[in-house]
Amino acid sequence: MVVDGVVAIGAALAAGSLTLMAFGFDSVIELASAVVLMWRLDVELRLGQRFSEHAERTARRIGGALLFTPAACIVAGAGWSLWTRHAERFSMPGLAIAVLALPIMILLARRKIAIAARIQSRALRADAVESITCGWLSFVVVTGLLADAVTSLAILGFVVKEAREAWNGEACCVHDPP
Repeated sequence: MVVDGVVAIGAALAAGSLTLMAFGFDSVIELASAVVLMWRLDVELRLGQRFSEHAERTARRIGGALLFTPAACIVAGAGWSLWTRHAERFSMPGLAIAVLALPIMILLARRKIAIAARIQSRALRADAVESITCGWLSFVVVTGLLADAVTSLAILGFVVKEAREAWNGEACCVHDPP
């Protein structure tokens, strides 16, 4: 995630790419989400189930807030890019990091979703959605690096829906495959 973030943000600055910038910032947000999840699981391991319920609630709320962050950034960046009619330039480092991230994020998200379903953790589900978001953003980068800001809006509905569910503590993983 650190490498994703640094390479993608650097490539985004060089190419003036909103999509790459969103991908890079999402890597930073995913890292923050992972840290929150590690804290939540640490509380359960150290203090037991009684304390983990509070930690789960706190972690899922933070996870929901973290998911709203890229959604807001995508809207703001896309709006700015469309307003200024800003065109992106091709970036080989950006394309390379996005191509490498795509299969990794898909695999990581699937494992997180399976574990979230087993332990009924909305916080882990929110963290998995961060991985899914990163995967979709890498897909968008790969398929639309030369396209305008509209490409980054492709995942907005999904991210906002999942952020709302995490924030509100809606039932976890009911329709997810085991």
